[in-house]
Amino acid sequence: MSIWEYANPKKFLDWTGPVVPWASGLAALCICTGLIWGFFFTPDDFRQGSTVKIIYLHVPSAFLAINAWFMMVVTSIIWLVRRHHVSALAAKAAAPIGVTMTVMALVTGAIWGSPMWGTYWAWDPRLTSFLVLFVFYIAYLALWAAIEDPDTAADLTSVFAIVGSVFAFLSRYAVNFWNQGLHQGASLSLDKEENVADVFYFPLLVSLAGFTLLFIALVLVGTRTEIRARRTRALQARRA
Repeated sequence: MSIWEYANPKKFLDWTGPVVPWASGLAALCICTGLIWGFFFTPDDFRQGSTVKIIYLHVPSAFLAINAWFMMVVTSIIWLVRRHHVSALAAKAAAPIGVTMTVMALVTGAIWGSPMWGTYWAWDPRLTSFLVLFVFYIAYLALWAAIEDPDTAADLTSVFAIVGSVFAFLSRYAVNFWNQGLHQGASLSLDKEENVADVFYFPLLVSLAGFTLLFIALVLVGTRTEIRARRTRALQARRA
């Protein structure tokens, strides 16, 4: 059986139906566990005090803000190459979640940055690229809304997503490119020496897992909704 068979709208609805409740339940469990563990059972940082605990919201939201766009790029490429409608609809469903996560990352970053930098905003390379990424998310959604033909909209938004991946990449690696930025290095890294201390690291992983599962659940729900909406419009067009 080919993996592409699961991209068939009917099969997609069939196999994702049981997945959504499990993903949602696990997401709620991990998020609650990670946030309670992190906010109430970890010590204050010796330099940043209790402010550091916003890491349990900021890092997962920033992680998903960037990777939601990369997910949109992958599904957009699949649409352009394979013409699977589910992949285009999955990209469309991921965009509003990406917007929400980007706003959350910007707001929590401002709250975290104020006592550290003495200001809520600075034209730091990573902050600036994140702001541009937010604008790209809004433009992506506006492009979907502005074009009536769904296949044409999918084509143009797919190209736009690929172009916008530059800013998603810069948002992830700006600190490495411009060392003079105010933003600190990565909190999570394959290099253990760059990670935060273990007392913050493990609840952060739990919170990150919860946010990722929430993203998966919301994308599945959004894609399922888009499939049903497209079917409804097709039936209405036939009756008309």
